[in-house]
Amino acid sequence: MTDTHFHKPKLSLLIGVPITTILLIAIPLTWRIGKDSFPDSSKLQAPYRYPFTNSLSRTDNRRNTLQREITFYQQRLSQDPQSGLNLAALGATYLKMARATGENSWYLLAEQAAKRSLASLPFHNNGAVLILARVAQARHDFPEAIRLSQQVLKSQPDNQDALSNLVTTNLALGNLAAASKYTLALVDEMPSQANFTLQALVKVAQGKDQEALQSFNWALAAEEPGEQSSSAWTRTLLGRYYYSRGKLELARDLYREALRILPGYYLAMLHLAELETRAGNYNDALGYYNHITSNSKESSTVFNHAVLRGKAKVKQLQGKQQEANAFSSAIETLLRQEAVGKTSFGHRRDLARLLLEGGRPQDVAEALTLMQQEVGIRRDAQTLDTLAWALFKSGKLQSAQQVMQEALRLGTRDAAIFYRAASIEKALGNNSQATVYTKLAKEVDPTFDEVVPGVVGWENFGF
Repeated sequence: MTDTHFHKPKLSLLIGVPITTILLIAIPLTWRIGKDSFPDSSKLQAPYRYPFTNSLSRTDNRRNTLQREITFYQQRLSQDPQSGLNLAALGATYLKMARATGENSWYLLAEQAAKRSLASLPFHNNGAVLILARVAQARHDFPEAIRLSQQVLKSQPDNQDALSNLVTTNLALGNLAAASKYTLALVDEMPSQANFTLQALVKVAQGKDQEALQSFNWALAAEEPGEQSSSAWTRTLLGRYYYSRGKLELARDLYREALRILPGYYLAMLHLAELETRAGNYNDALGYYNHITSNSKESSTVFNHAVLRGKAKVKQLQGKQQEANAFSSAIETLLRQEAVGKTSFGHRRDLARLLLEGGRPQDVAEALTLMQQEVGIRRDAQTLDTLAWALFKSGKLQSAQQVMQEALRLGTRDAAIFYRAASIEKALGNNSQATVYTKLAKEVDPTFDEVVPGVVGWENFGF
């Protein structure tokens, strides 16, 4: 089996109905990335090459389409302000707009509409409940997201949105067994592209690489024409997998294919910018970051911190430390605003990582406090790794080792985690074990470079 060729299973009964995902950022004409910018990728072959070229369509008017839908429901509500069904439909459209633009304000409007809907129609209103579950997940309020999703399953055991939300929420929490259980329920009920892609993400988190690739392959076998968002999403996540394994050319081709399928797709651009930074193509990286933010300068978005961190890293690598510091300061301000408060979109882990990168003693102490709070909510590999890092920087080596062992037991194969485990063991004088972890890091990603860490985590996957 090679990296670019798989045996396609016979899945004649596949139903290609995707879970709604983050779609794109509308790009002004002066910044627009159109489908002509990414012609057919001759390097890609089946199944990675998109087979429905003739069905490709521009997505420039996505935001305008959603705005018309919002206006439609607002007009209906002007005639009947207490209609629970219309309020739920309006909230669902606000949620679509939040995913299409990444702007946090749309999540808040979706939440308000869903709550009003439930006040008017408190029973048999799973649509409104699921909106609240998605908003809770976006805020990193994972227990509430799980509670609401399970509430829906009590009356609709096969509800696809509730099941998918339970997959992604448990994945974020590090509850991999639960996430795996829900993916099995999803693909059993509906073996669609989106569901197989979710299954692949869980397999990656479990360190089951071959099974993950098989699930990605099934996802591509299940794709259908006219579902560009799912097709772009799957290829972006598959590209991210290969990026994490050091296969940068294949990852780049997959990201570019995603952008050919869905021009302006911010998730692919975000990962492509990270890749070009690692490849030393700094101007290209900055170009992608600028594309992402060019239409959201006045709005807070779910990816602003990743863009700012990426720009800071590029400027640092270019030797422009003053500009790098300015971006880092902007990130810190943004993350502090988003890390607390009932209406925030909490990013304690991102703030802790930023503080640890700075390395000042007072910042390390704050980062440790943040991570000790965060692990009370979730204990996935990346969160445990960040806590271990904070403990390591605080000189608490034994505690760092214990937390790192918990992270490793999850099975996630991540070069950065193995590298950090090696650093902890070396500091403890366990040189032979440090060598083992270093070899594992290189085995996962032979090109791994600690100087250019990833700025996009698995949580930025557009669920």
